[in-house]
Amino acid sequence: MTAQITIPLGLPDVRVLAVEVNRQGDYIITVESTLEQARCRKCGRTITKFHGHDRWLTLRHLPVLGHQVYIRLRPKRYQCPHCPGQPTSTQELAWHEPNSPHTKAYEQHVLLVLVNATVQDVSIKEALGYDAVVGIVDRHIEREVDWQEYQCLAVLGLDEIALKKGRSDYVVIVTARLANGQVKILSVLPDREKQTVVKFLRSIPARLRPTIHTVCTDMYAGFVNAAKEVLPAATVVVDRYHVAKKYREGADLLRRQELKRLKRELSADEYEQIKGAMWPFRKNGADLTAEEQALLERVFACSPKLREAYRLREELTAIFERQLTKADAEAAIKDWQRKVEESPLVCFDGFLTTLENHLDEITNYFLHRHNSGFVEGLNNKIKVLKRRSYGLLNLDHLFQRLYLDLEGYRLHA
Repeated sequence: MTAQITIPLGLPDVRVLAVEVNRQGDYIITVESTLEQARCRKCGRTITKFHGHDRWLTLRHLPVLGHQVYIRLRPKRYQCPHCPGQPTSTQELAWHEPNSPHTKAYEQHVLLVLVNATVQDVSIKEALGYDAVVGIVDRHIEREVDWQEYQCLAVLGLDEIALKKGRSDYVVIVTARLANGQVKILSVLPDREKQTVVKFLRSIPARLRPTIHTVCTDMYAGFVNAAKEVLPAATVVVDRYHVAKKYREGADLLRRQELKRLKRELSADEYEQIKGAMWPFRKNGADLTAEEQALLERVFACSPKLREAYRLREELTAIFERQLTKADAEAAIKDWQRKVEESPLVCFDGFLTTLENHLDEITNYFLHRHNSGFVEGLNNKIKVLKRRSYGLLNLDHLFQRLYLDLEGYRLHA
């Protein structure tokens, strides 16, 4: 005799009439409602006059021991004595959304499986149509932010990503880092034009705008100016890692130029002694091994300009690592700027222009040491999602998928 167990169905207000197993090994469970009332679809009153049954429904439910489970139900109909013509209404049960081919519990299961996965993956694993999975997402996840969820936004992040590799097809990801550290997706904007960003910022409810005390962004003027225009009370911070990328690129450009020159001027044996300097040069001085330090010393002996660029780069990095006030940071950076201008180097000229344009926003970092790390972390998630999905060009779907990846375990686990 086959061993058996009893498993709760998890569906309130029904009784089981029959259980069958089809040729595929799926469980077909026939149930009927134990409720003797419905809500009138016109007047909304509770009605109890029974008027027969609707057509049979077959609804996908949670799997059991690797087998698909289906619920068969013939909903009851009730007649309203209060409305003209006494219309009938079909009984709705709490565990099923009208017109959905699944139970609510199964749709929650699909959403949980979809977290950090793709629609195609879930479609295959659950033996569901691709459109059916998309339909579940549409029924449960809004395509834009619900401002009622928020009481305070704290730190806002603005950053751009390219939807297509190698193309200037940019969208803007707007995120918030709440006071408790949670990162929330607020919007995916179709382009990075200033007016597009301004329009979104103005759509933030008036009660929430004063709760934004910081806006973290890169050096793109459209983001900076939009934030200042709509959120004048917020502190705009140009992210320190975007700043570091800018001045490090200048030093790295000089490295490439100098190594090309040395390759032409040195003998093969001499050049062999300084090969492989790229990664040691890019590392911070404190992270170098003894071998890497020795290699850089050989390079610097051949190129004093490269030694000076490395020294100045490390000096500026050290300024950002120190616990300085905004005023002290401005003074230290201006002193660094003076040293660069007095040196023979031109590799930092582009960065000096950046300092002239954005010194105030750059040194705002020293007020509370906010940065765009939370935005960059989300961007990495987006890149993985795009690669896994072989592209994700629909902005509404991109917003839904990001929301699900960020909130899915909390909402559906």
